[in-house]
Amino acid sequence: MSDSATPATPVTFPPAFLWGAATSAYQIEGAVREDGRTPSIWDTFSHTPGKTAGGDTGDIAVDHYHRYRDDVALMADLNLQAYRFSVSWSRVQPTGRGPAVQRGLDFYRRLVDELLEKGIKPAVTLYHWDLPQELEDAGGWPERDTAYRFAEYAQIVGEALGDRVETWMTLNEPWCSAFLGYASGVHAPGRTEPAAALKAAHHLNLAHGLGTKALRSVMPARNQISLSLNTSVVRPLNPGSPADLVAARKIDDLSGGIFHGPILHGAYPETLLEATSSVTDWSCIQDGDLDTIHQPIDALGLNYYTPTLVSAADPEDKGPRADGHGASEHSPWPAADDVAFHQSPGDQTEMGWSVDPTGLHELIMRYHREAPGLPLYITENGAAYDDKPDADGKVHDPERVSYLYGHLSAVRRAIADGADVRGYFLWSLLDNFEWAYGYEKRFGAVYVDYVSQKRTPKSSALWYAQAAKAGELPDPEGI
Repeated sequence: MSDSATPATPVTFPPAFLWGAATSAYQIEGAVREDGRTPSIWDTFSHTPGKTAGGDTGDIAVDHYHRYRDDVALMADLNLQAYRFSVSWSRVQPTGRGPAVQRGLDFYRRLVDELLEKGIKPAVTLYHWDLPQELEDAGGWPERDTAYRFAEYAQIVGEALGDRVETWMTLNEPWCSAFLGYASGVHAPGRTEPAAALKAAHHLNLAHGLGTKALRSVMPARNQISLSLNTSVVRPLNPGSPADLVAARKIDDLSGGIFHGPILHGAYPETLLEATSSVTDWSCIQDGDLDTIHQPIDALGLNYYTPTLVSAADPEDKGPRADGHGASEHSPWPAADDVAFHQSPGDQTEMGWSVDPTGLHELIMRYHREAPGLPLYITENGAAYDDKPDADGKVHDPERVSYLYGHLSAVRRAIADGADVRGYFLWSLLDNFEWAYGYEKRFGAVYVDYVSQKRTPKSSALWYAQAAKAGELPDPEGI
């Protein structure tokens, strides 16, 4: 197994390493019309015919809103030390502006109290793609005002939970919010406007900066503020080809530099601005924006699933774009029609994504160099497989066990190579609503029967529980 120790040699982690799992609000909560919650863009999108597999919605999802106590007890049984969840903006602030609905905040207060009672560290993500529909109706993320509305929302949640929650993430995967939401249209709100997508990316960056300042104004200084990026690990098909190297640089800028440039370094890459000049003049960047975005952060979250393999496009090849981000006639990569995407070698998950732990090691070491001294967390990593209960009701998922073993071994290797990785959040705790894929793709370590809502820990959950308890990786063949 590449990038990992042999099963006979346990891979040990630092004693303070944090073992967690992650979810997001729209994917698990359900209860979309309860306690004052109003529609988000994902409610609208999922109820639009043809937008999700089977017409699936998150109306019920896995009913976590009503079952959170049982779910937290399950986390404790699995030896989780931390749980990363997101807050539903429209549950807390239904119109995206104005005062909070306390009934909505009370759910998160109860959830945090339950976690703390079980000795599980809560980690809050403020935005995991579910913009209140009223803000989208006013223009959404391409509108500058949305960033200021986010800062107001961040302050509300920070005031409510900041005394008990020490770990905060402003945004999850802003690349998906901007480019799948506003360029390719495969995610909510389903728009296909490349210039608007680039504006959305800038305003998401601005929201992170403004939100960070808002959180710091109302929370104890001990609290850690970060965000989670899904920067692509971009590899040229032919490393000796100058044209392929240019293609890789373009996609690297659009997936990573557009966010970590201003957030970590206070500037967008010049190569990004030049490459996208045919789409936008970047006049959305106003004086002072880059200073606002470039707030000190306490850590950086990295989400990784699979590497990206690209080349310069063959002008004669008009085939589908195989970038792993859903089928659409519209590209999520503005001004990158001259780039071709290729399937990376190796085994594939149910998403069609190649299994390659070397990419996670590469990503960690990149940010170890990009932001020396900044603690790193793997805030998402996992795989979808076609999991089914056997005749005894047990769910065996050896492919996911192998996936986790390989990727956690890559994390440990990066730590040995000097990277300051403080923790790992498995994606995902529970099978759930997988966005446009509906309920077809199962990422959970815990199997959910969507009719009965019964939870059944898979083999991977039991393996991960052993790892979390021992602080080392058990033999993946031993479960």
